[in-house]
Amino acid sequence: MAKVWPVIAAAVFALWLGSGHASSVAFGDSWQEQRFSLFYSNDFGLKGDRLTVRSDGTVSMVWTRLPEGLWDSRNAAWQWRVDESVPPTDLTEKGGDDRNLALYFVFLPQGVAEQARDSDLRDLLDEPDVRVLMYVWGGKHPNGAILPTPYLGERGRTIIRRNAGTGTEREKADLAADYESAFGEPVQSLVGLAVSADSDDTDTRIEAAVSRLRLLP
Repeated sequence: MAKVWPVIAAAVFALWLGSGHASSVAFGDSWQEQRFSLFYSNDFGLKGDRLTVRSDGTVSMVWTRLPEGLWDSRNAAWQWRVDESVPPTDLTEKGGDDRNLALYFVFLPQGVAEQARDSDLRDLLDEPDVRVLMYVWGGKHPNGAILPTPYLGERGRTIIRRNAGTGTEREKADLAADYESAFGEPVQSLVGLAVSADSDDTDTRIEAAVSRLRLLP
């Protein structure tokens, strides 16, 4: 029976992706790297529906704006893999919060989103009305925990999906429900995505990938 459950789970995941007109997110030229230091960054590979990252005592992210046709997305699904992991850390501690992967969903009110079409990531994250959900593989907190972030204050929340460690997992997220749980208000327009890996505080290595990222109504 133990061998049957992975097959059933994969079939359910495929059916869920196939419903509701899922939109695939391509990893390509529209994604830009955002560095936090002039001297080092992660090594990202962007090709088709797969993003790979190697982090060796480094930290950075890649991000993309979403077209207006996807601003109403309320669900997401993806697959991610970690082959080499940072150790467990406290993700609420600034300067000690290494994690293997973080998938960011960036939201703005419709009117602000229309005015910020050409803003870069730093400008978006500085918007007083921005809200960011970060789904994380890493840390030492319970799975499902919703944590404050040490950098965004009330504008961001970390949602733990997997603790530090290796493996391959499929995920799906109800963005609207998680947003309301995190911020106590109805979800806004989904205007951007980002992926980061962070190993600089522990001076360790990460080998990881995100693939098959889908957005759904």
